[in-house]
Amino acid sequence: MSDTLNLTIAEKQAVYEQEIKKSRFILNIARIENEDDAQAFLEKIRKQERKATHNVWAYVLGETDSVQRYSDDGEPAGTAGVPMLEVIKNNQLHNVAAVVTRYFGGIKLGAGGLIRAYAGTVADGVADIGRVELVVQHEVLIEVAYSQFESLKYWLEQNSYQILDTEYGSTVTLTVGVEATNIEKFENDVTNETAGQASLIVGDERIVEVPYERDVTAKTSSLK
Repeated sequence: MSDTLNLTIAEKQAVYEQEIKKSRFILNIARIENEDDAQAFLEKIRKQERKATHNVWAYVLGETDSVQRYSDDGEPAGTAGVPMLEVIKNNQLHNVAAVVTRYFGGIKLGAGGLIRAYAGTVADGVADIGRVELVVQHEVLIEVAYSQFESLKYWLEQNSYQILDTEYGSTVTLTVGVEATNIEKFENDVTNETAGQASLIVGDERIVEVPYERDVTAKTSSLK
């Protein structure tokens, strides 16, 4: 994978819920492309959960997270929106909006408890939903003789290249997804593996979602 991670949630929109000291905390989280998307998503959740005690939200936008917004929605300042925003950033999620809805259960949590509840709901929800890295790939067509097909296929699989399609004719043509930053090395490696007998054509770019499985953590210690 590339050094610069472009991570987002594994679904376009997802829901996660947990109960903490009789209060219900419901995370709604979605991919967004601009502030209009963010505001439309927030308004949708506000209407959907209009009877809730609080609808706390946070979102980040832009390649460098240049837009960062949040609201405590009536919770004590700094105990809700900011912790949610920090979890989003610490887990390197980009272009994502999150709303945590709280239905008060009668037990006060205190400042520290609120921080843990809001941050933890986002972190636990993201862990449950999963993350993906958005990777720019090219579809590379490789034409080889049948005598080289099995060895090349084995080499591709051993080096974690995804074979998208295989066509059988007078020769075998494999379609392989290759990261844009790795094209030159890939071409050289395939040439070496096939002793220069393969024919390669680099096709169009596409965005591929690759599962990203490192641990998701709330990282709330600095906020307590």
